[in-house]
Amino acid sequence: MTGIPDTHPDGTALPDYVGQVASRRFKRIKLGLFLSSLAACLGVTLLGAIGSGFVALATGIAGISTYSLDGQQSFAGGLLLGLQLATYNFFLFFITVPAAWLALGLSIGRLPYRGIVKRVPFVRWGAIWGSILVGGTTGIFGGLIGSASAGDFSVSAILYIVGSLVSGILIGFVAGALCGLLFHTIVKPAQQLADVDVNVF
Repeated sequence: MTGIPDTHPDGTALPDYVGQVASRRFKRIKLGLFLSSLAACLGVTLLGAIGSGFVALATGIAGISTYSLDGQQSFAGGLLLGLQLATYNFFLFFITVPAAWLALGLSIGRLPYRGIVKRVPFVRWGAIWGSILVGGTTGIFGGLIGSASAGDFSVSAILYIVGSLVSGILIGFVAGALCGLLFHTIVKPAQQLADVDVNVF
């Protein structure tokens, strides 16, 4: 719970969709997009680092060297590749931040103007776009590395690609959901629409 009201001042609940409000100028949209994009960039890096740490811990307990998974044509090797790629996300901020800004601006950034004010749609679409961006990136690199190492798309190479895709999707899902929540917290669309109702009536 963020303490953001989803009701009118008289206590009646606002629906998920309150009608087109394209003529309404919402405050803090650009600020929300900027901070959410930065949070997405940093969040993906942190999640990748945490995931890599868990893999290192698990392989250490199992008596397996993490280095043995690097470049290994297997599902586990692909998972590790996706985690490792995610950790470099912050170092490519000059690419990832504008990409996240564009994706968020064309998705959750438009929701307030469409009359969508509740928290769940923002979190959902943030998670969807996070999964697409991060999962797509790790999947593409997994495909390039996997096919180059195997020489063709063998079963092991496909498992490697799927592993990198899965880890990227999971990281993007969590990071995107948190960014959607952050954007909603900053913009507070329900509260802004409630303020309009007070000013009008």
